[in-house]
Amino acid sequence: MLEQFLPSIVNFSSELAEIYVADNASTDSSIAYIKEYFPIVQIVENTTNGGYAKGYNDALKSIDADIYCLINSDIEVTQNWISPILEVFKKEKNTAIIQPKILDFKAKDTFEYAGAGGGFIDLYGYPYCRGRVFNHLEQDTKQFNDVAEIFWASGACFFIRSKVYHQLNGFDEDYFAHQEEIDLCWRLQLAGYKIYACPEAIVYHVGAGTLPRGGRKVFLNFRNNLIMLTKNLPLSSLIWKLPARFSLDAISAYKGLLSGDTSFFFAIAKAHFAYMGYVLSGKLKRTESPKALETLEGVYPGSMVYQYFIKNKQYFSKIVAKLAHY
Repeated sequence: MLEQFLPSIVNFSSELAEIYVADNASTDSSIAYIKEYFPIVQIVENTTNGGYAKGYNDALKSIDADIYCLINSDIEVTQNWISPILEVFKKEKNTAIIQPKILDFKAKDTFEYAGAGGGFIDLYGYPYCRGRVFNHLEQDTKQFNDVAEIFWASGACFFIRSKVYHQLNGFDEDYFAHQEEIDLCWRLQLAGYKIYACPEAIVYHVGAGTLPRGGRKVFLNFRNNLIMLTKNLPLSSLIWKLPARFSLDAISAYKGLLSGDTSFFFAIAKAHFAYMGYVLSGKLKRTESPKALETLEGVYPGSMVYQYFIKNKQYFSKIVAKLAHY
């Protein structure tokens, strides 16, 4: 990954940014490789592999900057990708996070799963994106080429004001990986900040480069999403949304089982048991002053599961047509 993708970051970023690699206690020759071939890149060596969340929390403690760009090791950046982001920060003073347009490295005219044209969420906590609804990926025909306010930015690549990151204590390390960026964006909105997508800035993402799609990824996504809902929703919403989510998850699990994907079924079942164990352990950190999800920006006031699987609507614009500003 470093050999393939670090050159584009160095070539197209070094004039405007200091470049760091946060090494999450790797056991290969990554550090030696960077020192030999990319001496301009600074290295932060974490002593343990705490996953995405703790890895960034630990590394960013030692980096002094007004704005952080968090970027995965499986991303290729493009020329002049930073300047448009900085312009939006200057224009939108209350904006704390901005995401570039994320396209598929293997099919560069297509949106990539992790973030696409900016993240949204439905009334039951299912995340989706401009250009990606569940597993359906749209071709990029510049249909989402406007700077738009969104609910969440992809952890694959986003920019955040450092003071806000530390104000909110960064990522929730209990997540390990997956959904922690959505949790951060949710808390950020509750604190009064905004999140934008800036399509003029373009990056290409391999996807599943560090954690392949499969049982572990499904487990983390479903477990962490339930934790996120329980953490950030007011009790008046949680009391009915949580049973609905368990039912919808169960339908997804049995659909996988009937199609022969037993690993998907057991990953969701394991996620539900792990979630219940987590809540009963007393580790859950409830957000102060939560608000109903539908009062926040970038929320579809209905069920994406119903729209996608029952009404067979696979395109973002078909589902959120009544939200004219999207």
